[in-house]
Amino acid sequence: MRRRRVRVLAITVVVPAVLLTVADRVAVHYADQEATRLAAQKYGYRNTTDGHLDVSIEGFPFLTQALGQEFDHVKLTAERFTVDTIGNAQGGYLPVQALRLDLRGVRVTSLAARSAEANLATGELTLSYEALSGVATRLAGTGGPLRISRAPGSTGQAARVEVTGAAGGREPNGTGTLLAQGTEISLTLPGADRPMADWRIQLPENVGFTAARATPDGVRISMVGHLVNLGSSRFTR
Repeated sequence: MRRRRVRVLAITVVVPAVLLTVADRVAVHYADQEATRLAAQKYGYRNTTDGHLDVSIEGFPFLTQALGQEFDHVKLTAERFTVDTIGNAQGGYLPVQALRLDLRGVRVTSLAARSAEANLATGELTLSYEALSGVATRLAGTGGPLRISRAPGSTGQAARVEVTGAAGGREPNGTGTLLAQGTEISLTLPGADRPMADWRIQLPENVGFTAARATPDGVRISMVGHLVNLGSSRFTR
């Protein structure tokens, strides 16, 4: 009899806990999908056939956070999307390998306007040397392909890159720079007095680039933002 009571008690405790956990996971899955859809609409990160965008709300339980309209940690990951030059130059599109944002202290500011604010955002954007070489070759127009690779000595917001090849009747071999300021990226070839191209990355309001460095597998650009306005992003209903 006692063992039966223990079994009944265990069932009455465990079953509701399991059901609540399942409900919590179902709710966070739906919220993740909604947030991903809204981020795609607002920032355009999923604009290629093989592009990937994912927004995930971290922490457990989700339902408690949703009721309070505050979320400790939200992650945004975008891969394989493109951005065009500021001047829409023919063939000037730049493939972005990856963009990752960590949003801390996210608070829903208006359910009606689907707006939210994050206390802190940190992240990184990665550009492959293959993508940089491709866009430089297309924009150069004449000559052989330009190859961009790592160069030592990145400082601050300007990453140093090695450029080899021929363009426009000359061979701009040497060290160029990839500068990241605000939400804009520019590429300058060796010996040039102005950038070959400028690109603007669509980032949440108040997020900006802080540093650029050339690594063995690409140029990595760091970003930081405070009191970040997420606009029409929505993490709950």
